[in-house]
Amino acid sequence: MHDPQPPNERHHHVLRAILGLTGIVVAGSAVAVVSAVGVLSAVMAKTIVTPPTARTDDTRVVAVDLPNATITLQRHRDSVLPGDYSFFFSAGTGHARVGEITARTATTVTRRILAVDYGDLQVARRGRFSGWLYQGPADLGFEWTEVAVPAPLGLAPAWLFPADAEARSTRWVIQVHGRAVRREEALRAVPVFRAAGYTSLLVSYRNDGDAPASADGRYGLGDTEWPDVDAAIDYAAAHGATSIVLMGWSMGGAVVLQTLTRSAHPHRISGVVLESPVIDWTDVVAAQARDRRLPVLIARGAVAVMGAGWARRLTGQTEPIDFKRLDFVARARDLHRPILLLHSDDDGFVPATGSRRLAGLRPDTVTFVAFSEARHTKLWNYDPARWNAEIAAWLAALPSSAV
Repeated sequence: MHDPQPPNERHHHVLRAILGLTGIVVAGSAVAVVSAVGVLSAVMAKTIVTPPTARTDDTRVVAVDLPNATITLQRHRDSVLPGDYSFFFSAGTGHARVGEITARTATTVTRRILAVDYGDLQVARRGRFSGWLYQGPADLGFEWTEVAVPAPLGLAPAWLFPADAEARSTRWVIQVHGRAVRREEALRAVPVFRAAGYTSLLVSYRNDGDAPASADGRYGLGDTEWPDVDAAIDYAAAHGATSIVLMGWSMGGAVVLQTLTRSAHPHRISGVVLESPVIDWTDVVAAQARDRRLPVLIARGAVAVMGAGWARRLTGQTEPIDFKRLDFVARARDLHRPILLLHSDDDGFVPATGSRRLAGLRPDTVTFVAFSEARHTKLWNYDPARWNAEIAAWLAALPSSAV
């Protein structure tokens, strides 16, 4: 993997076109601006498609009171959320579960410690919040097995939770996690699907750290990962599934929508559940640029780079990403299965605008459930009773077999 380099003259043509869209005249010294935009766009593009090797501890630990089972943390938009959460600390060497907020100040939040699973919390100085309340399949207390899905790049590990220990169901749900995370993200959904009579298959896919990597080791943002989920559909069908729900979390939503519209066996899919999904990547990239106080021009440039065949030496991608194919606001009429879409308006990572637009365009097939302050992929943590009830009610109304 090489560091991004300044674009050559061919790159300038594309970036000049981008600048032209915003009304900037490219002449003389403006070429230097083009070069700067090119470098920043390439850096942003490479960051998006490259799986991260580590997560950042972004929350300061102020105090730990183990006798009273409380922890005081720096106050920010995640630490103040009601509900139960994971707290990874000391660069991932420790893990605790935190719950009820017991006190607040202008700068701190004190929460109840539910458990310390590993690591020395008393010496922790920093950590990070996560919706992964469950650390592994055994935490749920259900029967489960590790299986391998024959995916295009090799055997992809998956967790299989039978609907019932005695009677195997022909209704399955395939859970697809998001970017920069793994199967643990989807463990929260197993209980509600199991209660509804579904067998749950939590899959891995290329470049997620569990499944075999692609030759370039880059994310395709759904454009390249979907064949691994299609292989999971084949696996489920071979093991008795006749009606399959796909559930995608965050980028997993983009993967699921590609699977739905590009699978060789769409008749096996009876419905789709989307949790904090990416509906239109251009919205997401623009939101990330705003969050980092970058001009929207950089976001447009990053999308152009990721979608350009000539940019592979900048990002390491083998193939460009087809962003038009990933835009399901524009492709709303291509969706022909019932969809349950859950999203929080204050998501903070994947804006809910795309979800709302899709729901507005397709009220005939999309059931939209809005949360107001649950943040990204933390809807279950924030309000598990409502989250479970919405999914259970939607499943109860779903036809028993695919059409």
